Amino acid sequence: MRKYFSNIASTLLALVVLFSTFSFNVEKHFCGDFLVAVSYVGGVANCNDLEEDSCESKIIEASCCKSDVELIKGQTQIQKSSVEKVVFTKATSIVTPYVYYKLLFQSLEKQFNPHKLYIPPKLFLDIQILYEVFII
Repeated sequence: MRKYFSNIASTLLALVVLFSTFSFNVEKHFCGDFLVAVSYVGGVANCNDLEEDSCESKIIEASCCKSDVELIKGQTQIQKSSVEKVVFTKATSIVTPYVYYKLLFQSLEKQFNPHKLYIPPKLFLDIQILYEVFII
C-alpha cells in the first residue's frame, strides 16, 4: 500500500511541475464589441477571412476589427535543492512524528498465559446461594 501511495504521489508532483512550466498564447479577435474567434494554439482568423455574417454590419471597416493577444507565461526557473541544503529543523519536523509513532504504537511482547487452555468444571448448583456467601 505504501509503495502505491508513493508512486501516485511522485506522479502527481511530476505533473504539477510539468503544468507549472507551460506557457501559451491566447489570441482573441473582436469585431466591434463582439468576440468572433479565440485561438489557443495558432493564429486567429481576421474579419476579412471570416464569412460576411460574422460582424454586425455587412461592410467591414478597418477600425471595426481588433485582435488581442495574451501571453500566459509559466514558471521558467525551477529551484533545485540538494540534500545538503536541508535545514536540521525541517528534517526533525519530519522524523520526530515518525519516531514517536513507532515508540508509542509498537506491538508489545505477548505474555504467556498458562490458564488459556484451562476449562473450568461444570457446576450443577450455584455455590454462592447454597452457602449464602455474597460479595459486597
